[in-house]
Amino acid sequence: MAQDKRRMKIKVTKNGPYIVTGGVPLKEKIIVPKGKHYVFEEGRTLPQRETYALCRCGKTKTPPFCDGTHGKIGFEGKETASKAPYDERAELIKGSGLNLLDDYRCALARFCHRDKGTAWELIENSEEEENKQEAIRAAVECPAGRITAVYKNGEKIEPDHEPEVVILQDPEMDVSSGIFVKGYIPIESEDGTLYETRNRVMLCRCGHSKNKPFCDASHIDEEYSDEDT
Repeated sequence: MAQDKRRMKIKVTKNGPYIVTGGVPLKEKIIVPKGKHYVFEEGRTLPQRETYALCRCGKTKTPPFCDGTHGKIGFEGKETASKAPYDERAELIKGSGLNLLDDYRCALARFCHRDKGTAWELIENSEEEENKQEAIRAAVECPAGRITAVYKNGEKIEPDHEPEVVILQDPEMDVSSGIFVKGYIPIESEDGTLYETRNRVMLCRCGHSKNKPFCDASHIDEEYSDEDT
């Protein structure tokens, strides 16, 4: 049965979980190196539900789902991220054949690395068609949506993502990564206001981000693994 995208939403609850409504598909994927760049491989099959609660404190015994542990440990999940639009927050980096927007909201998923260099190195030399195409791949594959490739006419380049929520694992770093939210799913703050609806964002699930609700790669420093909970 086709899903009604208009009903899909993620609600950030006060010091509690993310409540996902509208039958958003839930998957797990694994970040895997391939040469000097990275790809996703399929992970576990997760149960599909019309509504589900995803852990935000990092301490659940039933990952990725909330089991109420946040209340027992007194989790402080105050949101600190800016609600300013991406275009206002992002720096425009001009390349020779292609530009790049960068808002520095990084989850260290490393998809910005390609065999011929990083997105920033490729943008610098993007007058060459091969570098331009690699720079585009580096940008569109960034799950955090930190970087966006932009043609010289100002047109942004975005992948065609269907809405889904993806739990990420990062065995190369020996950690569990964040929650990749794809396909313009609205994210509502605990106060009822909306963050800018974007095609690609990463939400924190280790509980330690300093830019809640978004991932800031704290799961790496904290050595967070959902297998240890």
